[in-house]
Amino acid sequence: MTMKRNGISQLYASILVNAIFAMVNYPIVLISTILAPFSLLIVITFVSHGTLLPVAIAGALVMTMISAGTSMQQDLSHLKNDFKLQDMIVSSPATAMIYLIGMALSEIVYSIPALVVLLILAAIYVHATLIGAIVMFFVITIMFIFAVSLGFVLSTLTSDVVQSWAFGGIVSTILSALPPVYYPITYIPMPWQYLAYLSPATYAAEIMQNTVGLTNFSSTTILIDWIVIIAVAAVMVYVAVKKAKWRED
Repeated sequence: MTMKRNGISQLYASILVNAIFAMVNYPIVLISTILAPFSLLIVITFVSHGTLLPVAIAGALVMTMISAGTSMQQDLSHLKNDFKLQDMIVSSPATAMIYLIGMALSEIVYSIPALVVLLILAAIYVHATLIGAIVMFFVITIMFIFAVSLGFVLSTLTSDVVQSWAFGGIVSTILSALPPVYYPITYIPMPWQYLAYLSPATYAAEIMQNTVGLTNFSSTTILIDWIVIIAVAAVMVYVAVKKAKWRED
């Protein structure tokens, strides 16, 4: 019972330190969080004259969760290198998994404003069925798990916040610039489509777009998409828990 209470306390502490403190004391971060996924959404909607709005909204949901997960890399690097928080946690009863879950929850709390707005837009414009909504929920959840695990691994490798910014730029390019999340992959000419498939976000986007109904992929393609995102997330979780540099040698 004591261990359970300690675990809950550690989760709450992570949310308080990494999300609530910033949201309460620096309200401008809320504006930044909301604006981030809407920049490309607005551009794509204008360029397509509104025809890609449902896909862009679904894509914004995916990218919000990916951004929330990968941004944990910079947050953890800041807490680890500037405040030596990880050193204190390592010497406490907390495990790497509790630390990871707590920080992941804090990133979700941090992203609530953007998610609320996007979910309202989705309810108005996407018109997904109940099954479709469930599918979309599982897709963004899997991608968030992948992104959080990746962010955690990278944070344990960085020795300076500036270094974490470089990692963040590389990850953002691979997961945000390459994949056709806000529009169908058919808009990308061959052979450049192969580059898009280097990012797991592309596979998630295909499932989302198929669910929305704008694109019609084969059952085989969708099955492969599910296998890829689940496998990638599972591998990254394993690496985060088992192989990440949690303690100094």
